[in-house]
Amino acid sequence: MTILDRLSRLLRANVNDLISKAEDPAKIIDQALRDMRGAYGDARSEVASAMAQAAKLEREANTNSTLAAEYEKKAEEALRGGSEDLAREALRRAQNHKDLAKGFQEQQQIQQSTIDQLKTQLRALEAKIDEMQSKQTLLAARQKTAQAGATLEKVSGFDQAGGAMNAFNDMEQKVAGMEDRNKALTQLRTEGDFDAQLKDLGRDKDVDDALAALKAKVQGNGQ
Repeated sequence: MTILDRLSRLLRANVNDLISKAEDPAKIIDQALRDMRGAYGDARSEVASAMAQAAKLEREANTNSTLAAEYEKKAEEALRGGSEDLAREALRRAQNHKDLAKGFQEQQQIQQSTIDQLKTQLRALEAKIDEMQSKQTLLAARQKTAQAGATLEKVSGFDQAGGAMNAFNDMEQKVAGMEDRNKALTQLRTEGDFDAQLKDLGRDKDVDDALAALKAKVQGNGQ
C-alpha cells in the first residue's frame, strides 16, 4: 500500500468522524492538515529507511565484487605456484562472491526503484499539503466574512426585520378592520336615522290631515 493510499484511509476515517460530530469545515480541514503533516513525517522516515537500505545493498554488492576480484587474483597466484586445487577453490569462492554481488546489485536496483516511487509520492503529498493550506486560508477568510455578515445583521436588527414587518402588517390589517367596522356602524346608524325621518314624515302628514279636518269641523260648527 502506498503512502497516499494509507493517508487517504486515515483522512477518510478522521474526517468522517468529525463530520459525524457536526464539526465546522475549518476544523475538518485543520484536522486533515494535521494528519497530512503527520503522514508526511512518516513518509520522510520511510524514504530515509529505504535509502539507507539501498546504500547497504550497494555496499554489500561492492564488497562481494572486491572479494571476487581478490579470489580471482589468488587463483592466478595459486596456479602459477603449481597448486591447481587451490586455484580451483579460489575460483569457486570468487564465483560465489560474484553471484552475491549480482544479487545485491539487483536488490539495490529494485530498492532504488521503490525509493524513486516513494519520493514521487512524497512530492505529491507536499503539493497536497500546500493546496490544503491555501484552501484553509481561503476558507478562513470566507468564514470570517460570513460571520461578519451575520454579526452585522444582528447588530442592525435585520435578522428581526421579517418578524417586525409581519407584526406591522398584522397591526395594519387590524386597524383596517376596525376602520371597516366603524364605517359599517356609521352607515347603519345613518340608514336608521333616514328610516326614522321617513317614518316621522308619515306621522306629520297624519297629524296635518287630522288638524285640517278638525279645523273644517270647527269652522263648520261656527257657521
